[in-house]
Amino acid sequence: MNGISLLKCICDETRFEILEMLQKNNELCVSDFVDKIKKDQPLISHHLKTLKKCGIVKSRDAGKKAMYSISNHQLSELISNITRESKKIPVLCNDENCC
Repeated sequence: MNGISLLKCICDETRFEILEMLQKNNELCVSDFVDKIKKDQPLISHHLKTLKKCGIVKSRDAGKKAMYSISNHQLSELISNITRESKKIPVLCNDENCC
């Protein structure tokens, strides 16, 4: 996967929240995301499907639940680095309608 494809896959607020949660918790099910992110289950499932299709997350069956995790250590580190380093960058745009 090239850099632009990776960024396209993760540059969505809900997807990035999912990835941050997985980075902190290692493995979660859909209901964990629904409870924490406060978005509907179909929307969470859609984003998980997209992340899985991109190869960013993987899943395993655990009874009636699917458990999701970040597919490899490098991606987990990348999410951690983005989260940590973005807090150090000063706000460059004060327009609330901006990205």
